Amino acid sequence: MARWCYRHRLVVLLLWVGALFGLGFAASTAGTDYANVFSLPNTDSKRAYDLMEKAFPDSAGDTDTVVWKVDGGTVRDQSVETRIQPALDKISRMKGVGGVTSPYSGRQGAAQISFNGRVAYAQITFAEQANAVPKELVQSVVDTAQNAERSGLQVELGGQAIQRVQEPPTGLAEMVGILAAALVLFLAFGSLFAMLLPIAIALFGVGTGLFSTQLLSHTTDIPDLAPLLATLIGLGVGIDYALFIVTRHRRGILRGMDPQESAVTALNTSGRAVLFAGGTVCIALAGMLVTNLRFLDGVVIGTSLTVIFSVLAAVTLLPALLGLLGTRVLSRRQRRKLEANGPEPERASGAAARWSANVQRRPRTIAAVALVVMAVLALPVLSLRLGATDQGNDDASTTTRQAYDLLAEGFGPGFNGPLQVVSSGGDSDALVRGIRETDGVARVAALPPAHGVSVIQVVPKTSPQSEQTDQLIDTLRDTVIPDAGATAHVGGVTAVSKDFASITGDRLPYFIATIIGLGFLLLLVAFRSLVVPLTAALMNLIAAAASFGVLTAVFQWGWGLDLLGLGKEGPINAFLPVIMLSLLFGLSMDYQVFLVSRMHEEWVHTKDNARAVRVGLAETSRVINSAALIMVCVFLAFVLSGDSGAAMAGVGLAAAVALDAFILRTALVPAAMHLLGKSNWWLPAGLEKRLPHLAVEPKEEVLEESPAVGGASVVHGFVRTAEGDPVEAAVVTLLSKGGRQLDRVTSLADGSYIVSVPAPGTYLLAASAASHGARARHVVVEDGPLVYDVELAEGEVDAVN
Repeated sequence: MARWCYRHRLVVLLLWVGALFGLGFAASTAGTDYANVFSLPNTDSKRAYDLMEKAFPDSAGDTDTVVWKVDGGTVRDQSVETRIQPALDKISRMKGVGGVTSPYSGRQGAAQISFNGRVAYAQITFAEQANAVPKELVQSVVDTAQNAERSGLQVELGGQAIQRVQEPPTGLAEMVGILAAALVLFLAFGSLFAMLLPIAIALFGVGTGLFSTQLLSHTTDIPDLAPLLATLIGLGVGIDYALFIVTRHRRGILRGMDPQESAVTALNTSGRAVLFAGGTVCIALAGMLVTNLRFLDGVVIGTSLTVIFSVLAAVTLLPALLGLLGTRVLSRRQRRKLEANGPEPERASGAAARWSANVQRRPRTIAAVALVVMAVLALPVLSLRLGATDQGNDDASTTTRQAYDLLAEGFGPGFNGPLQVVSSGGDSDALVRGIRETDGVARVAALPPAHGVSVIQVVPKTSPQSEQTDQLIDTLRDTVIPDAGATAHVGGVTAVSKDFASITGDRLPYFIATIIGLGFLLLLVAFRSLVVPLTAALMNLIAAAASFGVLTAVFQWGWGLDLLGLGKEGPINAFLPVIMLSLLFGLSMDYQVFLVSRMHEEWVHTKDNARAVRVGLAETSRVINSAALIMVCVFLAFVLSGDSGAAMAGVGLAAAVALDAFILRTALVPAAMHLLGKSNWWLPAGLEKRLPHLAVEPKEEVLEESPAVGGASVVHGFVRTAEGDPVEAAVVTLLSKGGRQLDRVTSLADGSYIVSVPAPGTYLLAASAASHGARARHVVVEDGPLVYDVELAEGEVDAVN
């Protein structure tokens, strides 16, 4: 497939461009129909909502609030009323505004003025829900209300529709993430064209995925959070997958391969790993379905579609673009050096090789330090509290946060999250008295009954995010309502958030067990080992604990919130653990696959665990760290999205990826594999026979013997150090072009060796010694023996596969 795409590059490019623009045109014509279906079956808050819907079926659209405060006098002063009331009248006449409830409208409005008379609010009811209200209308409302301000009179606005107009421009987070990723890619590649390739693949993958999700929103329920999360994950995996393939392709060209063969080889090696890694991400995302929360079904659809399109772009569009560029994927300096000096095998030298050798020498120390770091970062997770953020968590400079604070100041902290006790039977008067006498209740107001349903508004003394408010809900449900002999349920936004957090917490263990179990099975089949998938599962749990520890410290304890401009501390969004764990486990599996597949390749060829782990880490650590750095940049950019949920997910995922790549995959995993030795690759014989074969690595090539030339021959020579000293007991292995081991010997005291060759052709001769590095070279054997001396240097790892 890679060869076909390379040769028919213009056809492939036109097909992808046509798909992107075609889907884009169809999506823009059809528009969006995102639906935030938030259903919590068999919960008390859901029963309360159902009764409310039955009693008040004509609930209007989104209701927002205008709040004002005076520094002196009261809001009833004529000078204040003559400035505020005309603004409210002007707002009420705007097209799209259903009505305005003013505190200056007789006895009913008196309840909208605080006891000290310094704070008041008016309610603006729009004709549509918040997402459907035009931003131009909302901005006009904000401007009209705030134009009434004067010295000593503060006017602020709160509500879902108002929040939309203070968000940063759409696409700002994505643009910042892409620019940061482009900078990292340019530093890694040193080539403008090579830098643009991963960016292009990510844009095509995310674009087609988002347009498809937008079209699907007309046929199924997809929340408006799905496109944001799909963009976040799509940009990350799209750039990363292309980075892995382009890196392998550039290495092939530098080693003298024809660009077409290099691209085909890159797709047949790294491309296979990309397919496998994309599959693991989709499986991890599908694990969200286990929670049985309909709200997350659309998120699974949107994010999985984007990942699928990103993988398809990486394995079809990328080889076509590589064909268009040819050798220009290399920098000018690399091209000049290649022309002048010819191809040279690339060595994993420098920091990567030194670190890999260091891990081999001190695995216990490095593993212990990594574990201590992760344990310390995971400690805050013990105080993790799930809940829901609201406008009280917005940045202090926003009008929504200031309106929230003014209402709390004038009417009490609980005013921003009132509870609704919905009764359908029993003694409502006794229920009202019982609620009024309950500790933690600030105010109680019973609304006129309708259709046999009574609604009692309960304002707690504490804020919606307080633990005391949660305890009050439990008291009302478990004690007050049963004691009153009423048939009633506690609802409202605060109660819904509490129920959602409880359900998520209850189902989280099943969800974690599902995605870890599926990941274990995939790695078991891919790497034919029991220990490798067990290690991966344990590392995923460690990464999850540490990342949630960071999230708790930042967003719940408030460490660094002011520095990041992310508002006020509060509980962690209840839906975030499910989404974050899905993405984290999928991305962690990516890095595990790329790291261990290279180790497994070396193990199959040499059966030397120490060499396999050392070479695998030395050759993949740089590209994994570059990929992780790009992910971190993309995720952190979503702090600028203006959406608190996306900002929280961005910080959490950035921390998770950084810890996973820079500590776990670079230090703890290889250290543990060195300590485990050959046990890493253990698989019971009975299980080996029953497992299906999944080729993450390409099928080994069988040496083609040439009948026209003679038969068997030998390669012989000496293994020496750079100073010319003989190396005794060096392991010398002869491999086929595909990596199949043909012969293996140990050098004698004088460093001499001899390996048998089945027929003339090109082979890979690898030599390694315990006190030295390793060296591998392609050798061409013609008719007759070949004399070939091998030189081993300390601290060097050869990168020839």
